Amino acid sequence: MPSDTLVDALEDILENIARIERFIGTLDEPAFCADDKTMFSVQYALLAISEAARRLGDHAERLCPDITWGDIRGLGNWLRHGYDRLDPAVIWSTVQTDLRPLQLAAMLALNRLEGEDPPEPS
Repeated sequence: MPSDTLVDALEDILENIARIERFIGTLDEPAFCADDKTMFSVQYALLAISEAARRLGDHAERLCPDITWGDIRGLGNWLRHGYDRLDPAVIWSTVQTDLRPLQLAAMLALNRLEGEDPPEPS
């Protein structure tokens, strides 16, 4: 996979994390759970993050070994297929606990990729 494709996927992850931060702003959990627009927007951004993780393919584990990429990829299926029974508190918890480590790992990987030759194909 060309390095620029990996860079694009990591940039998509970072862009959507930034969107989620803007969407949520200063909301607390009860306000988030009561705000359909924000909740829907965050779910869509999480779906985009999941799709970007899929585009990283096997390179994800090499670039960011401490991230549970299977869970991130699976999040997209959960959002797509369980949309009618999503628990807003679970979405909130995911955002509060999982996005910061992903953001930091993606930033580090992006910095490494931008300073390296393209990765070897798997």
